[in-house]
Amino acid sequence: MFGRDRIEYKTPEQVAVMRRAGLVVADALGAVRARITAGVTTADLDAVAEEVILGAGATPSFLGYHGYPATLCVSVNEEIVHGIPGGRVLQPGDVVSVDCGAIVDGWHGDSAFSAVVGDGHALDQELVTTTEDALWAGIAALARADRLGAVGEAVEEVVEAAAAAGRNGGVAYGIVEDYVGHGIGTAMHQPPDVPNYRTRDRGAKVRPGLCVAVEPMLVRGAEANRTLADDWTVVTEDGSRAAHWEHTVAVLEDGIVVLTAPDGGAERLGALGVQVAALP
Repeated sequence: MFGRDRIEYKTPEQVAVMRRAGLVVADALGAVRARITAGVTTADLDAVAEEVILGAGATPSFLGYHGYPATLCVSVNEEIVHGIPGGRVLQPGDVVSVDCGAIVDGWHGDSAFSAVVGDGHALDQELVTTTEDALWAGIAALARADRLGAVGEAVEEVVEAAAAAGRNGGVAYGIVEDYVGHGIGTAMHQPPDVPNYRTRDRGAKVRPGLCVAVEPMLVRGAEANRTLADDWTVVTEDGSRAAHWEHTVAVLEDGIVVLTAPDGGAERLGALGVQVAALP
């Protein structure tokens, strides 16, 4: 089950259980997305996700994790990740990032999305779109890769292309390097790390049974960040807005499949020339 690098390689049967967990996460995030509107609190969103997860007979991955007090992480505007849901009321134009995990029969799924409340500013929407595009580019690179380092290279290429096209309004996007993707399976976080940027290290070898969470985080400014007094919420030092997208992906004998996407990633990956593998 474990390679010599301590990566937990999954059997097809185990991937099938992870797919069940992934679909619970997808349902929870779909319900949350439908609820995002001005006037809703971040605690309201957390309650929506909890109801979906428990209703499916699953367990929230985040609740109680190292003492974390909620089902979701909901991060708003300058909050990059790990925002604790509470009484904050969403306002028109807010950028909201929602991260969710669920456990089914001991196996985890993990996914995140970002959205702008209402119409918002075009540059905020561009930040959200570019981060999502970077996610899918990273996943597509994984499908063709020999080593995991290809994921970060693909993410960085998308960010560079956005800057070259002027889509960032002249403000450089920062790629958050302090928080990276990760292996996932019987634990929510496990080896290997999946950086969202180019590295000299080519990374772990990509082989069937590898399951990882790919999760780029971009900011409209410098990537320098700090953690608030709650010991969880990570914010940009310069107050710039952030976006975060994530999917859990499995490498199988005949390709890859996105376990937290309802269609397995077929639509987005197909547009990038990647055919999704058949699930076991």
